Amino acid sequence: MAPPRGFAAYKKKDGILAISRDSQSVSWTPTAPPGSQPTVTLSVKNITNLQQTPASSPKVMLKVFAQSPGTPAPEAHVFSFTSTSQARAEADAIKDALSKAIQADALAPAAPGGVSSSAAMAIASAVSSTLGAGRDTSTLYDDDQLKSNVELQQSLLKANPSLSKTFMESLRTKPDSISNSQFTSQFWSSRAHLLRAHAIERSQTRGAYNVLSTIKPRTEENTIKLSISKEQIQLIFSQHELVKRAYDENVPKLSEEVFWSRFFQSRLFKKLKGEKILEADSTDAVLDKYLSLDEDLERSRRILAAHIPHIIDVEGNEQNHSQRKGNQADFSMRPTSVDRVPIIRTLNSLSEKIMSHVAPNDIDPSEPIGMDEETFNSLALRDLQADAEENRIILNIKDQGRFFSSDKADDTSADALLYSQQDPTEVLKSIRTDLASKGADVDLASAIGVNDDSSDSDSGEPHPSHVGSKASLRGATTRLFDAIAQQRAQNEDLSLSGLSSAQAASTCDLSSTIFDRLSLTHATTTEFLHHFWLAFLSGDPLRAEEIARLVETLDRAMDRIRAVADDAEAERLKEVEKLKKQVRDHYERTHKKLSFHPDSVKGGAKVVNQLMGPTVTAIGVALRKYREALVQEEDMQ
Repeated sequence: MAPPRGFAAYKKKDGILAISRDSQSVSWTPTAPPGSQPTVTLSVKNITNLQQTPASSPKVMLKVFAQSPGTPAPEAHVFSFTSTSQARAEADAIKDALSKAIQADALAPAAPGGVSSSAAMAIASAVSSTLGAGRDTSTLYDDDQLKSNVELQQSLLKANPSLSKTFMESLRTKPDSISNSQFTSQFWSSRAHLLRAHAIERSQTRGAYNVLSTIKPRTEENTIKLSISKEQIQLIFSQHELVKRAYDENVPKLSEEVFWSRFFQSRLFKKLKGEKILEADSTDAVLDKYLSLDEDLERSRRILAAHIPHIIDVEGNEQNHSQRKGNQADFSMRPTSVDRVPIIRTLNSLSEKIMSHVAPNDIDPSEPIGMDEETFNSLALRDLQADAEENRIILNIKDQGRFFSSDKADDTSADALLYSQQDPTEVLKSIRTDLASKGADVDLASAIGVNDDSSDSDSGEPHPSHVGSKASLRGATTRLFDAIAQQRAQNEDLSLSGLSSAQAASTCDLSSTIFDRLSLTHATTTEFLHHFWLAFLSGDPLRAEEIARLVETLDRAMDRIRAVADDAEAERLKEVEKLKKQVRDHYERTHKKLSFHPDSVKGGAKVVNQLMGPTVTAIGVALRKYREALVQEEDMQ
């Protein structure tokens, strides 16, 4: 099948837009002179966006955004299809072929050491618009590439000191049977989410902001001082064309220091910030002449180029449908002066400038250019449109009565038929008889079993449990308190030790040194447990020696836990002796004996054992499973 092509004009010159046979590029060739070579060739890997005019538009245009490697921003290429009868079909065919080629390039694996195309990621995700061209966005999602990115791993270790300590301690105490590469791969396999989050964090850059609001002069020793950076000056020039114009016209007549000093004290500065200019404000002969210039000329040009419908263009109503005569228009329909609320106009204009440079990530890049169908329909004046022509098939039926006639009994439900056959007098008589047999005063609460005065133990037979009975209420209360107790036991890991939640959140009555050692020991032990179960559950007989080394490492981990517990207990006994000495000294001075009990000093080995209890249990389970497997293997031999 031949690749799609069509007659299209580019920069007001007629030509032919065609896709290559391998679907890796699109080129435009001018028709005059005949035999010309393609003057525009765009690679699919460099295409970042596709936009097309809607079907309701009389003009058929295709906009291709392409960004070559090394360029700061993508370049837009607009092709206008000139065919009188096949323009829409040719544009759709070329757009669909380009979309398929871009998606195929996005799904293709990247070359070793190469950089994936940001164009493909632009179709798959809007992340490429924030990361920029030439960046490998697949590293944010692919676990294999994250685990092989050494530079990213080193950056994460530098940014996270706790993770760095765990990595270095685990690497130092690992068994010799595990190589450094194996250990690194296993270590980061369980922390791919941390690498992904760090990669996303590094890829984010600070966007534009209202720079004038952040620059505030300060007074030091009766002198106004101001510090401004080169980046802030660039932002001022990009956000305020008026300042750039004033700078170009007055520098180097004025030195840069004098210019910026006078600017931040001028009325022009207050106007650009949106503040109201007062009569007491100082004047400047050089900068005040720019006060009368309209800084929003560019904004006005953008508004005119946007073709805003007159139904929402308030200023356009004044030109096309003036209401100067008769009753004045409503306040919401009258354009207000810029001088009335300058801060609102200034902030809105600046926000519009900033957001115009931000790539949208909530729209489909392949959507048509311009107004979508939903917006067009919401703005259309339906009352002025002609009635749509009915397009239906008329069904002629000769005898329509037999299709709508039915037996009345068929429309009546079974319950209605049953009730219609009963005599109301007999039904009321039956109800009175039942109530009379129950007695004069019928207790409905007792009848349904909700009477609290009745006891379930009065009779030997258990009563059936139903909603509202004492048994149901008692069971619901029991289940509620059981759930509360279970949740409390899960939230308080130190419930057996009697430590408060505030103490558990700090160092659990241990010194900071002992607690840091305990945290590091817990992290390294958990890491080796992870390595043990990966090797043990693999079922690979070639890893038997590695498993044996890991068992030895777990035994050494138990020794490290006991060493931390002994040091914590020695520290607690030292504190006890210190308090005993204080009690003896107080007795020698005042001959009054203070009550002191050694158990009042918390911490020590008891707290360490309680904190490391689950880890010790996990080590015991791992060692027991290993010994059972070892005995089973010996019995089979």
